[in-house]
Amino acid sequence: MLIRLIAVGNKMPTWVTTGYEDYAKRLPAGYALKLVEITPETRLKQADIKRITEKEGEKILATIKSSNLIIALDVQGQTWSTEELATSLQTWHNESRDVDLLVGGPDGLSPACVQKAHLKWSLSRLTLPHPLVRILVAEQLYRAWSILQNHPYHR
Repeated sequence: MLIRLIAVGNKMPTWVTTGYEDYAKRLPAGYALKLVEITPETRLKQADIKRITEKEGEKILATIKSSNLIIALDVQGQTWSTEELATSLQTWHNESRDVDLLVGGPDGLSPACVQKAHLKWSLSRLTLPHPLVRILVAEQLYRAWSILQNHPYHR
């Protein structure tokens, strides 16, 4: 199973890249996590945010694979416990289902991306900085995998 974290943003601070990579490399090949970065649109003072979000959404939609399970990370989505995520991870793995996780930029995902998603996942009702989401998702996927393996990481 391949899990692709498709995220708007590049040129992340070192702490973001280091944090993400630390958890991503812990996952075994059968649960591989791959980051796909989408170049964000330029945001100027008088920018048309709706248009910018739509353009970023078009780039995301061009990257996703229609055969994959598409999950939009969205504040309006369903919140999952780590145990629920572990159960879902096991199901996806058993079905040999690859997953595309969609993370928007500073202004979120385009409506087209949210509409295309099979599931909507909310990490929190809080507004989180989009670079931090990469680390949180990677850590929670590793934690969910550790539950499935009865690994001591999840206590």
